[in-house]
Amino acid sequence: MTNHLVRRAAEAPPLPYDSGGFRRWAVIGEEDGSVHTGFGLCDLRPDGAVGAHVHSYEESFHILSGSVVLDVPDGSYLLEEGDYGLLPTGVPHAWRGAGDTVARWADMLAPVPRARYGYDTQTVPALPEREPVRIDVRDPRTRSYGHFEPAQMDPGKQSQDLLAVSASMRTALLVYSGITVKMMVDSDLGAVASTMFMVWYAPDGVAGTHDHPFEETYLILEGQVNAIFDGETYRLGPGDTAWAGAGCVHGFSNAGDTPVRWLETQAPQPPPRHAYRFTRDWDYLRETLGNPGTPEAKQGMPEGNS
Repeated sequence: MTNHLVRRAAEAPPLPYDSGGFRRWAVIGEEDGSVHTGFGLCDLRPDGAVGAHVHSYEESFHILSGSVVLDVPDGSYLLEEGDYGLLPTGVPHAWRGAGDTVARWADMLAPVPRARYGYDTQTVPALPEREPVRIDVRDPRTRSYGHFEPAQMDPGKQSQDLLAVSASMRTALLVYSGITVKMMVDSDLGAVASTMFMVWYAPDGVAGTHDHPFEETYLILEGQVNAIFDGETYRLGPGDTAWAGAGCVHGFSNAGDTPVRWLETQAPQPPPRHAYRFTRDWDYLRETLGNPGTPEAKQGMPEGNS
């Protein structure tokens, strides 16, 4: 039996801040049956800090609101809403509060941190707290970071000026069936265990049911989407998170008359072939061969709420 999970924004636990002014909601983790995905939502107060540490997994992040300082061995960076980046396995890093509001970001940890190994994290000597600088996504020395703007999801607004905000073809959009995909963190950025990207559905956007040989997580940022996971239907809205384990048959359709956008992760990284197994293709083959189907193999798109 495959796994899936839905976490509602309203279900977020009232977690206290630790002594450093930091807190993290572990939305998806080992206790949920995940093998490759540790997905969380982090808050850091303006006067807060997370001391230098290393992980035995890679960490990617996307700043949702506010600003925060990231200290790494090669410098200190001021990260603001829309910035994203990658912290490879074993790279020392620390976080410092900035601005006058709480900084909030999503993080993706792959493979999943393990409780029996202290969540695969070790403290290390403090890093120098240099004067932070903004990231320059066109500078080849800082290719571990990038910046996202919602306008990048609009196929009609792609221009050379907009493409200039990135150093690579990661700004090129994948557009199909009313769906737009903008890659953020992948092997081009140095990731080896996971990906992170933005997904945008037009009002008529639909993705038929399919599954993958990897895990996926979806954090809804705007709009409403109908989702199906192994035959169960859900209506997801801003702040809701869903996770599909490997082999979970899932599909999506825009539930409203305005665009829907979400942050998505995959772990491990998709294979070069057969990353998607669409139900319709194998139903077609079954019918062509005259073979009987099963109720589980004939799942449609969701129509209602859950």
